[in-house]
Amino acid sequence: MKKICFILLSLLSATMIQAQYREDTFFDLENGDINLDTQVSALGESLDLQVKLPHRAEDIAWSRVVYRVIDVRYKQNYQLYYPLTSEHRQYKSLFNVMLYAIQQGMDVYEKSSDVGDIKPYFNLPPMPREMIPTVLNTDRTGELGDGDIATSEYMLLNYDSTTQEMRFNNYSYKSFVRNQLKFLIQEVIFFDVHYSRLFSQIVAIAPLHADNATYYDGMPVMEALYGQILFWVPFDGFRQYMAQQYVMQSDNDSKRVTYDDFFLKKLYTSYVIGASNVYDRMIPDYATTPEAIAKEQERIEWELLSAEQDLWEY
Repeated sequence: MKKICFILLSLLSATMIQAQYREDTFFDLENGDINLDTQVSALGESLDLQVKLPHRAEDIAWSRVVYRVIDVRYKQNYQLYYPLTSEHRQYKSLFNVMLYAIQQGMDVYEKSSDVGDIKPYFNLPPMPREMIPTVLNTDRTGELGDGDIATSEYMLLNYDSTTQEMRFNNYSYKSFVRNQLKFLIQEVIFFDVHYSRLFSQIVAIAPLHADNATYYDGMPVMEALYGQILFWVPFDGFRQYMAQQYVMQSDNDSKRVTYDDFFLKKLYTSYVIGASNVYDRMIPDYATTPEAIAKEQERIEWELLSAEQDLWEY
């Protein structure tokens, strides 16, 4: 009887192992292709993967708002820019994930009507759905003349007023993203006495699009930066889509890092363009030379790094 039970248990274990192997096998048993999952299978799963800590207003002893630019041409940020095609069967660039989120109904917000003001204003209504394609067209790249109107053929997204759906246009994607090289983020750095540590949290993100290489030459820095903002996206609303897509890796295809992880762990590099101050100015508003801007950026970064130590000493 013991032998029979042992044999049955052995067969059951072997069956379970075989079934698990078939489900998790690295190679597809039918065509020999690699089973490389690059997306979280369900939205519910992506929501479960998000790390969120509660912070009470009463526990925040110090805070400062910082504006940073993420340049995808920097080596550490390459992963945010590729693949350049919108038809890659496994991966999406960060901008492509953003477009997908807009298609799924994510709200975006217009930039300020005051030229030079790069701050997001989420207390205003979101941009109407039918207006979004107007800022996502190849007219911004100079392919159309000044007097021409961008038709649906040149728009990155097309809005169907009948079905209220947003449709993706592969035709104009590559010509558009070749000039979409930067992102602007609004970040809050704060000290929470409940956790006794310093935190940083991205509040908003905006894609920057340079129309062409010389369009902003000679223009004041903040005015040029303002002109490149397409729209603002609340970062918390974007995270659920970032948590569904893995980032393309350059050195290890089996490495699993979602865009949400990438930003949460600060695997990107960026530079400061401004921080909250009593004058309500960004760095280029008062630092007029590249050397002065670099020096001021270094000063602000040092202030942010030493903030926690200063609070403990206090």
